[in-house]
Amino acid sequence: MFSHVTLGTNDLARAKAFYDAVLGPIGYPMIHDESEHGTYGYGPDAPNAQSFWIMRPLNGKAATFGNGSTIAFAVSKRALVETFHAAALAAGGTCEGEPGLRPHYHPDYYGAYVRDLDGNKLCCACHLPADQAG
Repeated sequence: MFSHVTLGTNDLARAKAFYDAVLGPIGYPMIHDESEHGTYGYGPDAPNAQSFWIMRPLNGKAATFGNGSTIAFAVSKRALVETFHAAALAAGGTCEGEPGLRPHYHPDYYGAYVRDLDGNKLCCACHLPADQAG
């Protein structure tokens, strides 16, 4: 559905360190280093793959987070949700929801929520039944 998602940051080096630590272990490594343009891209290294970008805002103003916005990363194993959550907290993020089932979304929704260093809300979710997402 999406080509890419971009989040602004006020400290590109700090954001890069955070996202390197959080996204790499769940299968979304940094694949584009465009630091000369103030941006880094993460995701699978494949043609036409969806990607996630962090960058300094192009208009030169401060980056702000969206109220009610959440960026969710899909994974195929519930253990990766836990890996994401632990890595985000270890990298300085804050907890917005421990890893666990969220049956009000659907019976197999297993997710965790954090805020990054700029206050952006992030989620990692596995939508597979436990017997398929071990």
